[in-house]
Amino acid sequence: MTLRRWVGLISLLISLYVMWQVRSIVLLFFMAVVFATGLNRVVRQFQKFKLKRGVAIALTVAIALVILGLVLILGATQIMGQVDQLRDLIPSAIDKVTNLNYWVQKQIPGQIINNLPNLSELSLQLQRVANWAIKHFYQIFSNSLSLLLNSLFLTVLTLMLLADPKQYRNLLIQGFPAFYRRRADSILSKCEVGLVNYLSGIGLSMAFIGIASTIGLLVLQVPLPLVNGLIAGISAFVPYLGAIVSVVPAALLALLDSPWKAIQVLLLYFLIQQIEGNLITPIIMKKKVSLLPATTLALLTAFGTFFGVLGLFLGLPILVVTQIWLKEVLVKDVLDQWTDPQKTASSESTEHED
Repeated sequence: MTLRRWVGLISLLISLYVMWQVRSIVLLFFMAVVFATGLNRVVRQFQKFKLKRGVAIALTVAIALVILGLVLILGATQIMGQVDQLRDLIPSAIDKVTNLNYWVQKQIPGQIINNLPNLSELSLQLQRVANWAIKHFYQIFSNSLSLLLNSLFLTVLTLMLLADPKQYRNLLIQGFPAFYRRRADSILSKCEVGLVNYLSGIGLSMAFIGIASTIGLLVLQVPLPLVNGLIAGISAFVPYLGAIVSVVPAALLALLDSPWKAIQVLLLYFLIQQIEGNLITPIIMKKKVSLLPATTLALLTAFGTFFGVLGLFLGLPILVVTQIWLKEVLVKDVLDQWTDPQKTASSESTEHED
């Protein structure tokens, strides 16, 4: 290996190490890119009405701030109060599971019950999960200084990217060889379309699941419908895992009334997920981003393990962008262009003989 290749390899390893050390900042920057991409699409819609870009950006940001402010003002007080009630009610629901275990043991013969999962251990695990979730929920909001700094950093990055996206895009393109820059620009455009489709689909999914869950829990008269609807809506940002996590507190609270009501909650959430997955998301996405469920679930789990909550939330947009780059670069530009040298030489000799 030549000295130039050794230097290149060492530089690559150092760059990867530095990026790993500042992975939180890298993820925040990627989140800013995702937000700026979505907001930029709204800015372009305003520019179609012959508004200057500065005016369109200001109008877009103002609308986003008004919506965010209304959500915080209207929901924060009631939601925080219901979270306190949720903390008090979940242990009662877990006790209900334990009592149900004792009842099942009395009704089923011992030879059969020994082969069934131990509900006492299940209730203990649920207690641990509930305590962990509530503890970390309050840690997230109690660590207000870190949250505020990250929010400010994310806001500044988003506004900077939104103000002049072409400048940052051209800077990124300059990192590619000259012969590949036009192709890289085309791939970035496809990434933008993919992220916009993702944001459109996930936004509608979160709204639909949150509203439908709240209304359904109100009809079923399950305690704390608003906070459970909010949990379901936010959890929709993380596919598959979010749907599993969001049903747990609602089902536990339904157990306070009866096991039948808990089953109704499970059916309600299942129905909502089926409507969202088979009807709502395909309608909003003009070009649906196709990701294999098993692969997506495994990679989301890996992102959550290595990068924490932020990695879990950003796992899907990262997968969307990664899939596009792999498809365009690895498949179309490399593998599809890869020909058999023997066949090429044979065809050339045949042409020469003719």
